[in-house]
Amino acid sequence: MTMIMAEPAELTDPEPSVPTAEMELVHRAQHGDLEAYDELIKRYQERIYATVYHMTSNHEDANDLAQDAFIKAFQALKSFKGGSSFYTWLYRIAVNKTINFLKQRKNRLHMSLNDLDFNTENNPDLIALISDKTPRRDAGLKELQEKLNEALLKLSEQHRLAMVLHDVQGQSHEEIAEIMNCNIGTVRSRLFYARQQMQAWMADYLKPT
Repeated sequence: MTMIMAEPAELTDPEPSVPTAEMELVHRAQHGDLEAYDELIKRYQERIYATVYHMTSNHEDANDLAQDAFIKAFQALKSFKGGSSFYTWLYRIAVNKTINFLKQRKNRLHMSLNDLDFNTENNPDLIALISDKTPRRDAGLKELQEKLNEALLKLSEQHRLAMVLHDVQGQSHEEIAEIMNCNIGTVRSRLFYARQQMQAWMADYLKPT
């Protein structure tokens, strides 16, 4: 099988533009065609890896978990009936494995400041820190990153995952509901709660001095 990428890549549209070709590859792989499954890996490895990396903040762990997800998916391939896209089915496998890993290891999560969006455009102090033209950027950015990490770690795995899938990966509410095996209302509720909590935890740090 193709090795997983060593760095997360910039993501594009999360769903393939040619589902018919995808299902053809799946059917071939279900009948033992390893080249077809290898093509599926190449198609989705960057997106799966990027999701796992954003949840673990560790390249080695992300590689291992992504590889395990592809292996498990191959072993369970005959159970895939096409009720959802193969990508969504694979995503769910990778996410479940990562959540279990995080519960066992209690790893820390680190995200880029630009990955999260909770009304940052309304906070001039935060904009000033992120701006490349601001002298205090280098000194303040590290401290702000640490505060963000501390706040993110306070979220449950489910709320953290909802933020990663929506704010980082750009998944729609419908896609996240399929991946997390819940309804759309639950997804919206988790995102709302997570953002409210993040804003509350960061309020003291971000308020003007």
